Amino acid sequence: MKPAPRILAILSHYLHRDDTLALPQLRRLGLIYSSYRFIVSLFSMLIVYISARSDISPTLPSFLQQTVLSFYVLLSLILLGLFYVVSKQMRRQLAFGLALDVIILSLLLYTAGAPDLQLTMLYMVVVAASFMLLHGSQALIITLLAIIFVIYQQFFYAIANSMSLANLGDALLMSASFLAIGCLSWSISQRLVQLEKVAASHAKEVERLNVINQEVITQMINGVIVIDEQRIVLANLAAHQLLSVSANPSVSLHPTFIDIEDAQNTHRNALLSHFQQQLSKQHAQLFKACLSVAAGQSRAFIYDLPAVANASIFGKLRVQIIPLKDNSKLILLEDLRREQANAQQLKLASLGQLTASIAHEIRNPLAAISQASQLLMEDVVESNIEKSADDSMVANTANNDETGNHELYKMIFSQTKRVNRIIEDVLKLSRQQTANQQSIVLAEWMPTFLENYFREHDVFLHVKTQPTISFDTHQLEQVLINLINNGLRYSSYAHPHAYVEIEIYCADNDVIIDILDGGTGVGFEDLQHLFNPFFTTDQSGTGLGLYLSQAFCEANQARLLYIPEHTKTCFRLIAPAVNSDTSINIAESNFNERFL
Repeated sequence: MKPAPRILAILSHYLHRDDTLALPQLRRLGLIYSSYRFIVSLFSMLIVYISARSDISPTLPSFLQQTVLSFYVLLSLILLGLFYVVSKQMRRQLAFGLALDVIILSLLLYTAGAPDLQLTMLYMVVVAASFMLLHGSQALIITLLAIIFVIYQQFFYAIANSMSLANLGDALLMSASFLAIGCLSWSISQRLVQLEKVAASHAKEVERLNVINQEVITQMINGVIVIDEQRIVLANLAAHQLLSVSANPSVSLHPTFIDIEDAQNTHRNALLSHFQQQLSKQHAQLFKACLSVAAGQSRAFIYDLPAVANASIFGKLRVQIIPLKDNSKLILLEDLRREQANAQQLKLASLGQLTASIAHEIRNPLAAISQASQLLMEDVVESNIEKSADDSMVANTANNDETGNHELYKMIFSQTKRVNRIIEDVLKLSRQQTANQQSIVLAEWMPTFLENYFREHDVFLHVKTQPTISFDTHQLEQVLINLINNGLRYSSYAHPHAYVEIEIYCADNDVIIDILDGGTGVGFEDLQHLFNPFFTTDQSGTGLGLYLSQAFCEANQARLLYIPEHTKTCFRLIAPAVNSDTSINIAESNFNERFL
């Protein structure tokens, strides 16, 4: 390709690139230029009339000059109002206005009769503005139009002055200046456009990262709080749940809020203000501890939830205060139940491996001892039958000895059965080393469970809510079977008619399952040993039921407690609610079901 066409092709490519200002910037600069046009036109008219009146021999401007200036002022005002009101086709409006500027300036230059430096400078402003506000091809057309008018006016002026071409060279130099100013303005505008695009790209990236960060913070299981200048500026949902603070206060927005973003910011500020008030009220010790940490210092401690949050399953929280660069504080709240659950999983796995390895070695000799005791008891019974007819003193003495041996054999057999039950209970750990949690709707699952396992017992179910929990179904069955059997057994010791009541309700973000019976309860001296392995107050028990039940609860991130303050014997299972917002309280409704 030849150099000239190649240069023209490159120039055409650059001029047709759509590297123009964005519409908001274009509208702002267009309003500025339209205002500038109106001011210049009005100022030009005033200057012409003032100059005409100040001369020694005052002469009014020519009719053409008056007409051009009046038309220019009127049209500038119309273009300014039109551009301000109509936000469509802004570049066409600007192109029409800039072309009009060139025509009006050319008419004014013609009426002046001689070259005018002031009008020439106004040409340069028009050329520079066209390359900054319009496409390259449009700006080039306006520039060429200005050059043609200037050269033609100078050439016409030279002919009218007896072919004096002294000013024609100035016109050519002026035209070259127009092109130079146009190229320079176009280059600057391209750089501005690129900077605008980079800034817009960075703004979008920052906004996207901000949305991602907000989503990550919202979905975190750890609580996150940011305090800036004694004021909470961020608190995620986990922080509300861990501290048992309601996240949905009634916030009334003013009806004049039209901007959705402003309304959202107002609602968010109201939520944070409500959270700070509740935090300073319910957890004053924690809030003061966070505020007391000096700027730039970090701190970590364990926070015990106060009595106001007794319904929560989180007994303790690990609090970490981390300083940020802007002198604000990042507070991380971590509940210790995961660590307890992981430790319990390790304990279950270790105990499961131990029981699996030694069960065979223990049960084989235990079976032999049990079988031998049974055979010895059978021998004693047969011997008594054979000697029943003998009335001698020696026979009576032998019978007494054999009767005593029979009691010893019976004791051996019963104790081997007890040891076998202990091994069976411990083996339950090895069968369920990890919790396979599933969503359980208690209002639907509990009646089926009671129907399967306690049909012939008096068990009364009171369901006050419709909650859902996440729990291993087999482990939940084992826990409830142990608790209900204990309730029926100890209730039978205190009353001739044994019964158990089950109450299910919600407190804050937790589901409460109370197992109630009419027994005598647990003595104060036994409370600290209640959930220890092999501790029992019943001679026929193994002492592993409550220990296994608590272990299963902790493996499912729940808790099993004994409530001594209750009027009845109460064991309370507390589990986190799943989709607690859908747990709707049923007003004054109890489902009383008796399984016979």
